[in-house]
Amino acid sequence: MFVLALVAVFPVHAEPGVSDTAIAVGQSAVFSGPVAATGNNYRRGIELYFEQANKAGGVHGRKLQLTALDDAYDPKRTVENTRLLIEQNKVFALIGYVATANLIAAMPVAEEAKVPMFAPLVGTTSIRLKHNRYLFHVRASYRTELARITQQLAVVGNDKVAVVYQDSVFGKSNLDTLLELIKAEKLQVVKTIPMAIAATSAADIAAQIKEASPNVIIMIMAGTMTEVLIRDVRAAGLGAPLYTISVGVADAKASAARLNGALRGVITASIVPSPTLERYGIVKEYRKALGTSAGSGDNYTVLEGYIVAKAFVEGLRRAGRALTRENFVAALEGFGNLDLGDFRVDYGPKNHNGSSFVELEMYTAAGNLIR
Repeated sequence: MFVLALVAVFPVHAEPGVSDTAIAVGQSAVFSGPVAATGNNYRRGIELYFEQANKAGGVHGRKLQLTALDDAYDPKRTVENTRLLIEQNKVFALIGYVATANLIAAMPVAEEAKVPMFAPLVGTTSIRLKHNRYLFHVRASYRTELARITQQLAVVGNDKVAVVYQDSVFGKSNLDTLLELIKAEKLQVVKTIPMAIAATSAADIAAQIKEASPNVIIMIMAGTMTEVLIRDVRAAGLGAPLYTISVGVADAKASAARLNGALRGVITASIVPSPTLERYGIVKEYRKALGTSAGSGDNYTVLEGYIVAKAFVEGLRRAGRALTRENFVAALEGFGNLDLGDFRVDYGPKNHNGSSFVELEMYTAAGNLIR
């Protein structure tokens, strides 16, 4: 269990998680196992902005306190953690959940308690189709990412597609979305193959892809399995371009080192700007915060966490000193189209989808991204 700060003692009749001096926020995410880098980087970004806000005096004089619990990518643990955060830790809101199945499992618990859930690291389309008053997204949907990929494939003429997808709710749901988009762009699917989350070899998958002879491979997966597939596809001599969605490579520099050059040429959808491009106001602010923080970590997912936390804190500020969960939701819905620093989120009473920012970038051998 990770705890940023000790939970304060809250008055009996106050809004849960809110005292005169603190606001308690909870997170359940994956901090161990094959997808740990994603959760740890996301938490790092959230903590980075909270730290910055607290140094500036907090929100209406209240300091932000984050309690983050490891669910190890297990939806059952996510449910347990969510109940613990709401019932025992008495958090005001939840932030930064990771993974489709985990969010789906936890949503009924939060909704029943009327606890806001903010910015899950999830882009699965099906979750966004039914409006939930207490769920707010920041990142663009996976549908938006996959549409950007299929549109480019149609333009460049890579029309024979092989898809390798994570054998999970996340992978299967987004495979369905991708197949719809492929049909709309009049591309051809030559092979779809599931891959286990904990797989340590993809040699058999690479052999199946080779037999299908695609001219492009799309990966719908997250964590170390992405590295495994890239490694074994390249080892099999397959030269087809590889595309991944934004969660595919969690720590590009570390992956690049382990892949020994094989990351070169992999194309990814990015849902935030490059964390080095200071022409974006939010990136300039982020880099300044990194310079004054004792923590480590600097990549796209850390930046995403930082952006998420900034939007969350802006909602708290607009809700005012007399903070309740209901006026926090109302404050978020009052954002309209809000500029967070050359990065916009859009909310309204029937729109909790946040950003539509998606760009395609290519990895270098060292793990840098170029356009």
